Amino acid sequence: MGKQQRYTPEFRSEAVKLVLEQNLSLSVASKRLGIPEGTLASWMAAVRSSSKPSAPGSRSTPDLLAENARLRKELAETRMERDILKKATAYFARESLPGTRS
Repeated sequence: MGKQQRYTPEFRSEAVKLVLEQNLSLSVASKRLGIPEGTLASWMAAVRSSSKPSAPGSRSTPDLLAENARLRKELAETRMERDILKKATAYFARESLPGTRS
C-alpha cells in the first residue's frame, strides 16, 4: 500500500471554503487541489456535521473562523493606530520642551 498523505488543518479549511464559497463541485475542487474526491467529501461531511450547533449559544466552526479572521484584522488596525499615536505623542512631547523648537 502507498503512504497515506497528511494534510494541514489550514489546507483542509481552505479546501472546504473553495467548495462552499465558490460553489464548486467536489470533483472539480479535488482536481484543482490534487486530492482524492473522497477525502474532500469526508472533510465536507465533517464541517457540515460540526456546523450544527449542539447547544444553545454554541457556534459552528465556520462562524468561529469568520469571527477569528475579523478579530485579527481589527487587532492589526488597532495596533497600527496605537503606533501612530505613540509617534505623535513623542513628536509633540519633543516640541513642547524649551529650546527644541526649530
